[in-house]
Amino acid sequence: MKVTAVFDIGRTNKKFFLFNEDFQEVYREYARFEEIVDEDGYPTEDLKTLEDWAKEVFDRMLSSSDYDIESLNFSCYGASLVHIDEKGKVLTPLYNYMKPIKEDVVDAFYEKYGPVDEFSRVTGSLNMGMLNTGMHLFWLKSEQPDVFKKIKYSLHLPQYLSYLFTGVPVSEFTSIGCHTNLWDFEKKEYHHWVFKEGVDEKFPPIVDSNHTVSVEYGNKKLRIGPGIHDSSSALLPYVRSLSDPFLLVSTGTWSISINPFTTGMLSLEDIERESLFNMRIDGSPVKVARLFLGNEYKLQTKELTAHFGVHADYHRTVKFNEETFFEINKDFEPMFKWKSISSQNQPEVTKIRYDVFEHAYHQLMLELMLLQVESISSAIGDQKISDLYIDGGFSDNDVYIKLLSHYLRGMKIRTTDASLGSALGAAIVISKTELDKEFLAQNYGLKDCSLIKSL
Repeated sequence: MKVTAVFDIGRTNKKFFLFNEDFQEVYREYARFEEIVDEDGYPTEDLKTLEDWAKEVFDRMLSSSDYDIESLNFSCYGASLVHIDEKGKVLTPLYNYMKPIKEDVVDAFYEKYGPVDEFSRVTGSLNMGMLNTGMHLFWLKSEQPDVFKKIKYSLHLPQYLSYLFTGVPVSEFTSIGCHTNLWDFEKKEYHHWVFKEGVDEKFPPIVDSNHTVSVEYGNKKLRIGPGIHDSSSALLPYVRSLSDPFLLVSTGTWSISINPFTTGMLSLEDIERESLFNMRIDGSPVKVARLFLGNEYKLQTKELTAHFGVHADYHRTVKFNEETFFEINKDFEPMFKWKSISSQNQPEVTKIRYDVFEHAYHQLMLELMLLQVESISSAIGDQKISDLYIDGGFSDNDVYIKLLSHYLRGMKIRTTDASLGSALGAAIVISKTELDKEFLAQNYGLKDCSLIKSL
């Protein structure tokens, strides 16, 4: 069977897929790795283990008699750089995008290139520390100048994995344009600070996301893509198969509300609402609003699990209960102190007011949903969009979907298969195939989740 292989690398789950010529999934494999720590003791990805796993899986599947792998691509989380020297040796840990940066480094950057709001508007990037890979490089140059000088190339994670298999270093639009501080969306080129600091010299040439390299690998000729940022990849099948305006909410560690129908630049009001730009495969901007939903959910459900003494996966079994929702909503007041999200009106500490897990869980999901709806509204702005698609880990969370359909009763809400989003986009982008309007229904397990009546 002729297939396309895709590595879909998330912060938690590492996945390998094979798709047939109709983009039907025919094989999948998952792995999880323990984190290691960098030189400062901060948790980070075990890059060596990831590399070894990827090569072992691919070599094994390449020799399989069941599949004929013709092409390979990569979908990965963004905001992460691998720095290599002239010989291709990795120079630093794969620094965690949550790693704190000294305030004086950030202040020095914006003193030279701010003010921060105007800089954010032009670059489509909020001030988010290491989540801005440009700030990551500025920090590295400031704090580890000897290491910075040794860098031949700084590769975003999708492009580094591609480099592992091709030996060809490239940069790619969706990674360069993902809230990095690197791109000037008005001038459609690197921001002037990138040239002034010599950061441009660390990047190889930019290629389109659909660019492929023909290589001999394991005595077989393969087409290998440059890799793609996972949120941009998740968007691709929707853009190519739908004609009416829509909003995609790609959920996981981050919940990213993606509006591919935005026009013009961000306003300062957009920046205040924490909207930013991602980039489509052709370099055009996509307005997004991000929320650290999955991360916060993981932290809070872990504490609820311990508090109520239930098994670790019990939260996955909870279904939406209308009576519980009404009971919580009629006398609603916030109960949870967030651990990784900034929000107004949250209490000083979390105090559980309920005797059963299900009630506390509904309260948690209600509070998270209010933040989710606000994020969605920010991404839509003043546009008239009535179609909403939910992709990723929360698409099969019954409480999340029912609450969302309640609070967004004016929208038609559909969910798609939770596991395929960004991986399938990575396969499609390096193919020459045109998609029709039935593609999502046939390949994504599309479900209509709009409520017939309000709760």
